[in-house]
Amino acid sequence: MTQRTSSHTTGESAPTWAVGDLLVHRIDETPLPPQTGPWLLPAATPDVVRSTPWLQPRFAAPDGVLRLASHTFAFEVNGLRVLVDTGIGNGKPRTNPAWNQLDTDYLQRLTAAGFAPESVDLVILTHLHTDHVGWNTRDDGGTWVPTFPHARYLTSRIEWDHWAGADMDEPRRQMFRDSIHPIRDAGLLDLIDVEDTAETDGPGAAPGTEVAPGIRLLLTPGHTPGQVAVELRSRGRSAVITGDCIHHPVQLGHPEITSCVDIDPEQAVRTRRRLLALLADTGTLLLGTHFPPPTAGVVRSEGSDYRLDEEPARRGPTAT
Repeated sequence: MTQRTSSHTTGESAPTWAVGDLLVHRIDETPLPPQTGPWLLPAATPDVVRSTPWLQPRFAAPDGVLRLASHTFAFEVNGLRVLVDTGIGNGKPRTNPAWNQLDTDYLQRLTAAGFAPESVDLVILTHLHTDHVGWNTRDDGGTWVPTFPHARYLTSRIEWDHWAGADMDEPRRQMFRDSIHPIRDAGLLDLIDVEDTAETDGPGAAPGTEVAPGIRLLLTPGHTPGQVAVELRSRGRSAVITGDCIHHPVQLGHPEITSCVDIDPEQAVRTRRRLLALLADTGTLLLGTHFPPPTAGVVRSEGSDYRLDEEPARRGPTAT
């Protein structure tokens, strides 16, 4: 496989949101096919989606099928260049046809946004699922090597310990072989003890675990045992990058909707309800890891549940 590393891009520059002094860039990998929604969130039927009118037309198609995407987020804080999650990756054997042997311009888009792989200092992995760790590595003459050779890769210790003791099937073992073990073997993987925020009063009060000034990891278990969301703070504004504790905005209007791959669905619902209650009506920017464009918004109370009021992105500069 030939890896693209050009600093030029043929597409639009990265959508960007301001969080105080921080600029958060969405780095697109690929839209996910229409069949993803019915598989991933089976309770989000077309009737349920159509009963939630604010989802259309941006977050769902007219026929009630959810729109989803794979992307990551990049930002710089106090000179630290950070990437949250690394998507599916190119050229990797996967059982999901939409992910198998992918060939996208993701690295070109990342570089065009000003984050060339060699310039990234920190990679935060919200959890160790295939579509969140793929660009951890790239192919180099038949060997998987770290894509971000100067970065520390962080994930929660709970997450690592879970998978280290799990009886994994062959597709998941393959993912660990090509996307996790090479960064561990290179000495780039750091395990973080994340403080449980379940008994606190909100992201502002929730201690979580600070990994750098303005960046905290918030434990959001259920989808996986050690999944984290990422909270950013700058000049009085905050943002939360969801990971997979919220897959799609339909789960704001219907927090009880679970994913077919949630390890503990009941815990996932409790986590989601708690997080939404903490964020609602605070002005905190919510950035969904799989939300289709417009991707970001603020959580508003709507009856006993919630809605997402979109916050339009601006287009950041394109590197040349």
